[in-house]
Amino acid sequence: MRFISPKTDFAFKKIFGSDQSKDILISFLNAMIYSGNSVIQDLEIIDPYSAGDVVDLKDTYLDVKAVLENGTTVIIEMQLWNVEAFEKRVVYNLCKTYGNQLKSGQGYFDLNPVIALTITDFKLFPSTEKVISSFYFQEEEDHLPYQENELKMVFVELPKFTKQLEELESLVDKWIYFIKDAPSLEVIPDQMREIPQLEQALTIANQAGLSVSELEKIRKQEMFWEDRRGALSLAKREGREEGIEEGREEGREEGREEGREEGRLEGERSLLLRQLERRFGKLTSNAFAFLEALNPQDLERLSEAIWDFNTSEDLLNWLQEHSN
Repeated sequence: MRFISPKTDFAFKKIFGSDQSKDILISFLNAMIYSGNSVIQDLEIIDPYSAGDVVDLKDTYLDVKAVLENGTTVIIEMQLWNVEAFEKRVVYNLCKTYGNQLKSGQGYFDLNPVIALTITDFKLFPSTEKVISSFYFQEEEDHLPYQENELKMVFVELPKFTKQLEELESLVDKWIYFIKDAPSLEVIPDQMREIPQLEQALTIANQAGLSVSELEKIRKQEMFWEDRRGALSLAKREGREEGIEEGREEGREEGREEGREEGRLEGERSLLLRQLERRFGKLTSNAFAFLEALNPQDLERLSEAIWDFNTSEDLLNWLQEHSN
């Protein structure tokens, strides 16, 4: 057997956000949010993912959204690398989801709690080795929880989880191992089969059960993520070196900052250009000019929206709109 990585948008949604994913998601959320305790008994997946859907993170950046039986909304995101203002984006999505519950004429008593569960493929909190960290409102000195525990953020940092297959013990261990290392498995291990929902998740992730188009979509996404990871790493290194050199020559701190930023943006544009030409062929001179005119914020939006475009005309319209 060969298993797809749950880290890609397509795979994550297919495993945790499809119509057949309810029991899987309940087990997963109980593990990540409630330390493996069976707190969640039922939930509703909002806008369930289907195989024909086009992956779209441009506006919400969310992978899966569910409402628990007690009315609590859980928003779940898989994030592969740390981007600028990522922490702010998590807070924004949490607060936006909370505030958008109220319709015209409703009162504050109609608001239900919201939990943001974020799985990162990078270390977000270097000051702790905890794999799972939870945050909520509390008094600054006495750490007294706010009376209405309405907003909660839970982060799972995959690089901090180092257990091997034979070391897995708890439900939490097994789910994190699945997210992080499913592609390394050749069969469904016995310790995974002990959890019916995990066995079901691995069955969905089995490449043998996927269509050719699904495998192609996953392959393209994996190539895109790896290309972008490499380009960002190269841009940071080149930008840092260029900035330091320029700073030495000019004797100004501005040289360093300008060099870093210029290197990062050039790397981002180069990556996007390769990805777009791989999908649509060589860009027209107009499209290339529009791409060059994009600001840093629109470059990030374009990288998230790249799978939304069905034709090169869709791409050109987007570039023209955002380069003005």
